[in-house]
Amino acid sequence: MELKRKTIAKVIAAAFVFNLVVMGAGAWIAYQEAPPIPEEVVGPDGETVLTGADIREGKKTFQKNGLMNHGSILGNGAYYGADYTADALELKTQHMRTYYAEERYGTEYDSLSTAEQAAVDDDVKQDLSGEYDGGNIEYSAAELYAHQQVRQEYVERYHEGSHERGVPEEMIDSEADARQFADFAMWTAWFSHTDRPGGEHSYTNDWPYEPAAGNDATGAAMTWSVIAMVLLVGAAGGGIWLYNAVSLPEPSAGDLSVPEPGDVSIFPSQRAALRFIPVAAGLFLAQVLLGGLLAHFYIERAGFFGIEEIFGVHILQLLPFAMAKTWHIDLGILWIAATWLGAGLFLPPLLTGHEPKRQSTYIDALLVAIVVVTVGGLGGIWLGSHGYFGDLWWLVGNEGLEYLEVGKVWQVGLLVGFGLWAVLSIRGLKPLLDREPVFGLAHMILYAGGSIALLFTAGFFFTPETNIAVTEFWRWWVVHMWVEGAFEFFIVAIIGLTLVSMNLLSRRSAEKAVMLQALLVMSTGVIGVSHHYWWVGMPDMWVPIGSVFSTLELLPLVFILYEALGQYRAMSETGGFPYKLPFMFIIASGVWNFVGAGVLGFFINLPLINYYEHGTYLTVGHAHAAMFGAFGFLALGMVTYMLQLAIKPGRWDGSWLRAAFWCWNVGLALMVFVSVLPVGFLQLEAAFTGSYAAARSVAFYNQPLVQTLFWARLPGDTLIILGTAIYAADLIRKRFVLRASEDDPTVEDMAVAEGVMSDD
Repeated sequence: MELKRKTIAKVIAAAFVFNLVVMGAGAWIAYQEAPPIPEEVVGPDGETVLTGADIREGKKTFQKNGLMNHGSILGNGAYYGADYTADALELKTQHMRTYYAEERYGTEYDSLSTAEQAAVDDDVKQDLSGEYDGGNIEYSAAELYAHQQVRQEYVERYHEGSHERGVPEEMIDSEADARQFADFAMWTAWFSHTDRPGGEHSYTNDWPYEPAAGNDATGAAMTWSVIAMVLLVGAAGGGIWLYNAVSLPEPSAGDLSVPEPGDVSIFPSQRAALRFIPVAAGLFLAQVLLGGLLAHFYIERAGFFGIEEIFGVHILQLLPFAMAKTWHIDLGILWIAATWLGAGLFLPPLLTGHEPKRQSTYIDALLVAIVVVTVGGLGGIWLGSHGYFGDLWWLVGNEGLEYLEVGKVWQVGLLVGFGLWAVLSIRGLKPLLDREPVFGLAHMILYAGGSIALLFTAGFFFTPETNIAVTEFWRWWVVHMWVEGAFEFFIVAIIGLTLVSMNLLSRRSAEKAVMLQALLVMSTGVIGVSHHYWWVGMPDMWVPIGSVFSTLELLPLVFILYEALGQYRAMSETGGFPYKLPFMFIIASGVWNFVGAGVLGFFINLPLINYYEHGTYLTVGHAHAAMFGAFGFLALGMVTYMLQLAIKPGRWDGSWLRAAFWCWNVGLALMVFVSVLPVGFLQLEAAFTGSYAAARSVAFYNQPLVQTLFWARLPGDTLIILGTAIYAADLIRKRFVLRASEDDPTVEDMAVAEGVMSDD
């Protein structure tokens, strides 16, 4: 089956419009169907317990103090602390039991007979059942008592501090703020057990699992899980059939036109683009060091290998988990993004032989701007969380949402940076842009980069006062659509450019391959974001939509895996192929993408599994394998390719990078399969047999077997840190053997450009 580029382009345009219609309608519905914030919550005598303003202020406290990177809300955030929704719901049921046991029987709940406990349990479930019909929320006497107790618990825990829980002292500055945070958490617990008007389940589809409150998985979760498994078999088979049915070119390393690194001239703009690499490496090294600290915090909640006993200072107070995790996440995004930006500016001269005037100067300016935004953003997170910016904390300090931690001003800076990168890319690719149609390869790379910037704008559609369900709706536009849409698109576009620059594929052939894979990514990954809406207070229509499209996300990953295997075969055809090491990284990226995003992603996105595992270590395994394994290895592969071209002929030594490659791969495999996933499976069992709150409790993490598995992560983490240190050291070493750049570049100087430019 032969597909024309123009035909694929038309289908992509149609898929893009379809995605906009579906997700645009979803945005409108999100505002209409979000859980209500009442004017007041009143007690049984009509007295005001809290107001809607208290709930909104509690959300501000939640964000300002980085609590989403300590624990989670509605299952989203960090897994070190409690999930505040599940925790509040569990505490609410426990205190209601205490109230009814004392009121009815004059003793503690645990002292009651089985029949008496069952009677109390029925009273609690009766209080928590029913739907919301508007107006004020009316508490029973037992609910009022429970709310007051949870307020006190949260003051003691999050204001006074609890080192056994990993909570530093004065994590929340004042008692009043801690009480309002409790009000916010209790509101999320309320809409997790309260039925939607006219519905048969709560606003969160009866999540979290809490038998004492009557919360259990809905029938839809089971039904659509079965449908998803059927679709999995069909999608996998369909992907293999489509790959074999569609006539796509295979790269061939046996082609004699593959240029040797020494045959390719290096221009000033490429030397400038290379400067992104050491900056990114520094961010990478800082990220993995913080990752090691975060992993150890699960073993010593307030210490680090007993150092606090020697110096008398808890590292938890100096560098709280929430701050370390915030920086860990942001550094991971920043070093990968910086590497990709550098690669995107390095490749154009290879394809065009074109060097715009003052391009290198502008690239240097972009790097400086990125450094300023990085330092400002990371510093602002610390300053904002410590109250230095007053009411401007979410603008110039820390917005406090996972993956969107930096303040809005710094987010604007990042957006401007993407815009500058696009301008510089257009300048560099102009000879190709002028010659090719709008669906050409050069256009594809701009569309991919532009889509990243476009989706990032969704992060500006909410403020700290926005309903948490609506906030989560837009936040996942940024986070998940990047990962499953824009980033995947960027991956295939970058790989396509790289294959063309190596003369392994013609430009036209690469265009067809990139467009087809982009179509599959766009047709599945964008709407696939909806599996994040199942438990955050969005309507249950997202359960079938999320199940179907999350399953179909496997299709483009099958293509990418097959592509990686095809590239491996091509690389193995000849012993003289000069770019084997960069290809090793690209192949590893495809494999880890399939394992992390495909296999592990599909497993945890089955609705019935996700109901119990949402926000557990199974998600940690998926995230690390997909983020570092897929996107990180691709970035590192591009670095290897750039360096191999930029090093003086005869001075290239890939031994250190090869050692780092195996350290990273073995370390990631050990971390994911020996430690992280086993903990996740134990959490899944704990949630299924007990409650979700039990699976996220300190008691679970402190079990001997779980602690042993945490220690088992040490070898993998150490290898990853070692690989990164070797990588950083190798960059310093290679800095002294870089080639001089051409002062007056022309097309004839480029071994690659001539062939690309003539490929019409």
